[in-house]
Amino acid sequence: MSAFRNWADRAFRRAMEANVDNIVRLLEPGTADTALLDLGCDDGAHTARFGAAVGSTNLHGIEIVEHRAQAASARGIKVVAHDLNEPLPYDDASFDVVCSNQVIEHLPDTDRFVAETFRVLRPRGYTVTSTENLASWHNVASLVLGWQPFSLSNVSVKLSGVGNPLAVHREEPHLLSSWEHMRVFAYRGLKELYGAHGFRVEAVVGAGYFPLPAGVGRREPRHAALLTLKARRP
Repeated sequence: MSAFRNWADRAFRRAMEANVDNIVRLLEPGTADTALLDLGCDDGAHTARFGAAVGSTNLHGIEIVEHRAQAASARGIKVVAHDLNEPLPYDDASFDVVCSNQVIEHLPDTDRFVAETFRVLRPRGYTVTSTENLASWHNVASLVLGWQPFSLSNVSVKLSGVGNPLAVHREEPHLLSSWEHMRVFAYRGLKELYGAHGFRVEAVVGAGYFPLPAGVGRREPRHAALLTLKARRP
């Protein structure tokens, strides 16, 4: 079992790297003044990479974990400590780009999250959002076995990996409720959610395709481990 978990951990890390690459590929060249907001910016390492891809130094982030927010601030990112379940603390049409990497699945009110993303974007601005894929083959296989999907096994502060004996972090300490997954979308559901809020979806790409190499997900996103969506405000 430990050998499988070690393999699964390495495979997931490769998928996450491919996922960040997908975000970077979907970002468009801008200027130093292009206003970029990263929702759930963590320590700012990815935010800085997104800014470099755009060519912008006008970088903003929201992060609720205090020491991670401090680390992002040290990278020169303008960070606000804020709960993403609440309205965003910005005026309408404040940003050209809004990114979020593995955030939406942690929120109970996904309508508010998408609506607020739309509100703070300028006309013709765009968002790049990544999340786990409920329809990935490893999640489908889990359901066939009567297990909790991998992407919905972190649903308790008492026990990690609930209902899935092969979950990578099973039985590890799990104390932060903000780490729990509330909603996980599949390919079509993610597209329709953003479309329902007025976005024009331009691309959905995948990363990870367990047990095959991570790059396979780019060619067949519907069952990839991770999804990355690009959508524009008209």
